[in-house]
Amino acid sequence: MTFYEELEWRGLINQISSPDLVEKLNKGGLTFYIGTDPTADSLHLGHYSSFLITRRMQAAGHTPILLVGLATGLIGDPRGTVERELAQKETIFRNYEGLKAQVEKLFGFEVVNNYDWINKMNVIDYFRDYGKYINVGYMLSKDLVRRQMETGISYAEFSYMMIQAIDFKHLHETRGVDLQVAGSDQWGNITTGIELIRKTTGDEVYAFTMPLVTDSQGNKFGKSEGNALWLDKEKTSPYQLYQYLLNAEDSQVIGYLKRFTFLTPEEIMAIEAEHLAKPELRTAQKALAREIITDLHGADEYEKAVDISAKLFAGDYKSLSLADVRAGMSNVPHVKLTAGALVDVLVNGKVCASKREAREFINNGAISVNGEVVKDPAWELTPDCAIGGEVVVLRRGKKKFYLGEF
Repeated sequence: MTFYEELEWRGLINQISSPDLVEKLNKGGLTFYIGTDPTADSLHLGHYSSFLITRRMQAAGHTPILLVGLATGLIGDPRGTVERELAQKETIFRNYEGLKAQVEKLFGFEVVNNYDWINKMNVIDYFRDYGKYINVGYMLSKDLVRRQMETGISYAEFSYMMIQAIDFKHLHETRGVDLQVAGSDQWGNITTGIELIRKTTGDEVYAFTMPLVTDSQGNKFGKSEGNALWLDKEKTSPYQLYQYLLNAEDSQVIGYLKRFTFLTPEEIMAIEAEHLAKPELRTAQKALAREIITDLHGADEYEKAVDISAKLFAGDYKSLSLADVRAGMSNVPHVKLTAGALVDVLVNGKVCASKREAREFINNGAISVNGEVVKDPAWELTPDCAIGGEVVVLRRGKKKFYLGEF
């Protein structure tokens, strides 16, 4: 299949600005850019799918440029619901430095910063050189702006698309950029750039967007209980990422393999066949976790995540480090423990509702401490039992876990 056909097969094409772009993508030779704003000091898993397009495009003969938008980050992008709160400048600048280092390390391409050219512009230049070319009615027709008009939108956020259009024009004129790639929520901003370049230079430039990655409920992929899964392993450990990917929905996982990995179509179709035959083996989910974690953090970190998962499942907590236990138990209830007889500890820590209930669980062999079943209600649980001197893993029944801390 052609390069464009593979992009479609992988679910990476949502909108294209011109049919002519198909041939240009297949031919190679375009210089393009993709960007993000420094709203945090790390990319998350949702960004990862989009930014992988840089490597796919490079392999097809195109030249990527990554933009981390310090200037646009200081303004705020309308999201179609409410005005985004402006972060402190110090935070935005700090986030920029973190993101720049991260994307250079992960993707290996040149990073540019729109603050370098936007910061040099004065108000008169902005209106004369750019503002006069874009009609207000045209701007109001954009989906994100139109939706947010109902609740109110500041002039700053209304102007966001103009700044992004200026970025496209600047990179076109100084770096030969003829293509911008982004998520589908950026379509209005991108096409404003195409319009600005056409009106000011007469040049034709191009754009395509990728669908946002979601689960079957329409929630953004890479969100876990309201928190993003970060690409920085200090913010989201490889183990936490492994568990999230291992639990990807059966109905969605093949699509994720297409979008998040460089496995060939033939390899993915083979995995799909095995997955459909025996979904309980989670072959596709394991392949997804292996490919993403290895790409982000290396094979050693992937193997470590698998090892931690196996030991946690087997209850072999004492062979794990304190950090690994905390990572593995990050999503279970955390309880405060006071030293004493096990029956009292369970009640005081609200693991059991009463001493009677606690004794029943203990006598039935349904309570374990750090993976070992305890059948004596009077057994003393003290800080000496804690892993790393800090935590105790309590299990009640087969599936109810607690992380206790003295």
